[in-house]
Amino acid sequence: MAGTASAQMSVAVVDHHPVVVLGVERCLASAPDLSVVGGYTSVRELLASRGVEHPADVVVAELTPPDGTSPQRNLSTLAETGARVVAFTAERSPYLLDLALAAGALAVVHKTVPPEVLVRSVRAAARGQHQGVVPGNLAPAGWSAPLLSPRERQTLELYAAGEKSERVAQRLGISRETVNDYVGRIRGKYRMAGRPADTKVDLYKRAVEDGILPPPGENVG
Repeated sequence: MAGTASAQMSVAVVDHHPVVVLGVERCLASAPDLSVVGGYTSVRELLASRGVEHPADVVVAELTPPDGTSPQRNLSTLAETGARVVAFTAERSPYLLDLALAAGALAVVHKTVPPEVLVRSVRAAARGQHQGVVPGNLAPAGWSAPLLSPRERQTLELYAAGEKSERVAQRLGISRETVNDYVGRIRGKYRMAGRPADTKVDLYKRAVEDGILPPPGENVG
């Protein structure tokens, strides 16, 4: 693992797109202190090839593989091997980005970052440094998340998930009129942010975009 600063760190790349694997390998090839030991289409393939005990010093892994496996389980499985994990993703959902960090990734790097940023993040991960979400194009141009109060956030979470106003009121211990007032305020804040949410479906979309609700069909187990 991370020994002296001059020691080469082994890096494995996991992504179901071969072109992404090749791109990451090429980026890291410019770093003499990093040695790419292989590219793999899945975590399962990596562990089958290199074993479940420390398959590499660092694993650069996609966040949402298409095989239906849980992002949380994939990343936590890698972290449990002793590898230091960098999640490499095109996702913008704050929910998924937070999920990656909670599952043990030291960094979440967006696929739009320049090559030197990826190299820097892999080096930092090899040293065991927690980086969080590495700045990149993680939100569309002009994106702005409104500032919701804790009660407004609770209301949005329940209401946008499909609960009726009466049920939201019961669960939060407030009146139906208060719930409707909160919903009106929430819609107003999203409108001011340039992201209208005039329907319940719109509110659901905004809640997913801002990490208040998980993406549809997302398995986090």
